[in-house]
This record gives sequence, structure tokens and C-alpha cells, in this order.
Amino acid sequence: MDTFFVFFDKYLILIYLLIFTIILGFEVISKVPTVLHTPLMSGANAISGVVIIGAILLVRAADPNDYFSLGLGFFGVVLGMTNVIGGFVVTDRMLEMFKKKKK
Repeated sequence: MDTFFVFFDKYLILIYLLIFTIILGFEVISKVPTVLHTPLMSGANAISGVVIIGAILLVRAADPNDYFSLGLGFFGVVLGMTNVIGGFVVTDRMLEMFKKKKK
């Protein structure tokens, strides 16, 4: 439990920044018309790729006994990969609508 408080003290500014970006992202996305959500999903894949790289770097730089950082890194990789895969699936479905149907 002591590790949690050390982590929180050390990264307080980054935690505030994360909370701010979550709120800002929610506000920006909620103002986008429904028609544009699918194209934005494919663009979000690049952002999720950056999250995955950051999470991998966090895991590599973490002390092997720092389970909190390792857990956050793993959680970041899982969430980032879920978003990337979902984005590709949605983009593929969107592109299927524009293909000519075989007779």
C-alpha cells in the first residue's frame, strides 16, 4: 500500500493531466456529429498506438518489484490494443459499405 502513495506523490501532476485530458476528450467527442464518429474512430488508432508505446516503455522502465507500475503498464497495453482492434474493425465495416456488391 505504501507503494501506491509513493507513486501518487511522484506523479501527481501527471495524474491531474490524465484526468484533465479525459474530461477534455469527452467534451470534444460529445460535440462531434454522429455521422463523423466512424471516421474519427480510424484516426484514433494512431493515438492508441502512442498509448501502447508509452505503456510498453512504462513496463520496461519499472522496477520488477513495482507491481503498481507494471499493472498500470499492462492495463494501458490492453486498453490501447482493444481500441486499435476496435478501430480497425469499425473502419473495415465502414469501407465494406462502399464496395460494389457482386451479382
